[in-house]
Amino acid sequence: MDFRFTEEQELLRSAFADFAKEEIAPYAAKWDEEDYVPMGIVPKLGEMGIMGVFVPEEYGGAGLGHVERCMALEEVARYSAGLAMMVFTHHLGVAAILDYGTEEQKQKWLPGMCDGSCVCGLAVTEPGGGSDVAGLKTEAVLDGDTWTINGRKCFITNSHCAGVTVVTCKSGEDEKGRAIMTTIAIEKGTEGFAPGREENKLGLKGSFTGELVMNDVKVPVENTVGEIGKGMPITMKELGEVGRASMSAIELGILRGCLEDAVKFAKERILYGKPISKLQAIQFKIADIRCDYEAARLMTYNAAAMKDAGKVGAEFSMAKYFISEAAVRAARNLSEIMGGYGVVNEYAAGRYLRDAICCLPSCGTSEIQKMIIAGETLKKW
Repeated sequence: MDFRFTEEQELLRSAFADFAKEEIAPYAAKWDEEDYVPMGIVPKLGEMGIMGVFVPEEYGGAGLGHVERCMALEEVARYSAGLAMMVFTHHLGVAAILDYGTEEQKQKWLPGMCDGSCVCGLAVTEPGGGSDVAGLKTEAVLDGDTWTINGRKCFITNSHCAGVTVVTCKSGEDEKGRAIMTTIAIEKGTEGFAPGREENKLGLKGSFTGELVMNDVKVPVENTVGEIGKGMPITMKELGEVGRASMSAIELGILRGCLEDAVKFAKERILYGKPISKLQAIQFKIADIRCDYEAARLMTYNAAAMKDAGKVGAEFSMAKYFISEAAVRAARNLSEIMGGYGVVNEYAAGRYLRDAICCLPSCGTSEIQKMIIAGETLKKW
């Protein structure tokens, strides 16, 4: 068993890290303070290969895997978890088109999504609930070769910037009265389709989160992503495999930020005539953050490697559950290490904590992850 990146992967990780230090780190605090979404950086993310990192080269992507995708997200989230959320949600929509789209859809949309000229999105959550996918109310009615879509989505990342959004809709009922779902791609500018309220979030600033409103939206049947009536498995696959892997990588970036900032502050802060890194109480907190980061790192990249190998189980849910909680612990520990400085916005500790808290419900709460983990465990063990 070799838990190290290959030489090529390490070179790529280094390139991602250098990009993040140069293009993201100097501006992350301002983006957070001003709740600013830096859309100007998206073409640069495309040039770096991050927007289409796992998309085959024939569609304009980098042709890499989900390990490399998680590497990119970790490096971006090290400085701006909000920007990483924009990239991750883009990947969700891209993955749905790549996995289930027609060849025409892939040729039409993926190149622009890879080069950063078109941001993608995936819209599932509604005011009535997010985890209850079967209870979604947004309705798509097929008449001939045209869908008519009505409904409202909420808490949608990239709501106000996506050029194409893959929307999960109720398209009928089976003989037992259960909802039948279909995923449909809607392009920006389609009549009746528009962003609504933009949310003022506690954290994860640097990305749009808001409503999408659909009033008699007419979409050609050619925009159906996957088979009609197969929207549920499509949605669950992308959220479960791409979404939770992404959240794990983003939270891993937050954890690393906490670790690096804790070490730096502890070495530089002088108390009682010596660095506080000499104090056992501080060392214990740094040890806790380090252990959480190392465990989280192994869980994230093990799950991503399993995804690349086509062996997917509950590993992403385990990673998402553990790292969501660990990132909050680490941010709190960092704040306590920094004392009064930990609550001053000049430093990143408060941003890490707010971002970590906002990550908890994304792609499924901790309780949802535990249900998935327990279900698989009870079947396998």
